[in-house]
Amino acid sequence: MKSIAVYCGANAGVTPHYAQAAQGLARALVENNLALVYGGGKVGLMGVIADEVLRLGGEATGVIPTALVEREIGHTGLTRQFIVKDMHERKAMMAQLADGFIAMPGGLGTLEELFEMLTWAQLGIHAKPIGLLNVDGFYDGLMGFIGHAQSQGFVRPQHAALMLVEAGPDALLRRFKAGGAPGA
Repeated sequence: MKSIAVYCGANAGVTPHYAQAAQGLARALVENNLALVYGGGKVGLMGVIADEVLRLGGEATGVIPTALVEREIGHTGLTRQFIVKDMHERKAMMAQLADGFIAMPGGLGTLEELFEMLTWAQLGIHAKPIGLLNVDGFYDGLMGFIGHAQSQGFVRPQHAALMLVEAGPDALLRRFKAGGAPGA
């Protein structure tokens, strides 16, 4: 495992715990010699994690659509920055560059990216680990919903188990290294 794609908010959220968690994940990535692959922005949690990875001497690769660069939210100090046509190309490239995926707190885009990787794992398109960094219980409601969907017969247990959930980055990365993605 050489790199992790991190999906997270283009906003910082209402509590400083989210930015602190982004810094903690950055530290864990650098300590484990894992490069960051992310959406290429300089704002919100995206900017926090990229800045911290770079400050600590790690590698940060951004993949950003042209439209977002034109809105001037692209990070200009990254190790590598790929400018792509659209969000579809962004997600495909991030998936190609990463050996695993972590979703931090974020909005609809974060959820969309997370669920695409889960769907791809379910379909056997990849067998890379997928984790939720559940900062302050941010994803408790989502996990409850997944449990409900499972109890109603819409999500198979092995597919629900594809999401590795931890409150801290060190524990999550240990689970990535220990077993990667459960069988789909």
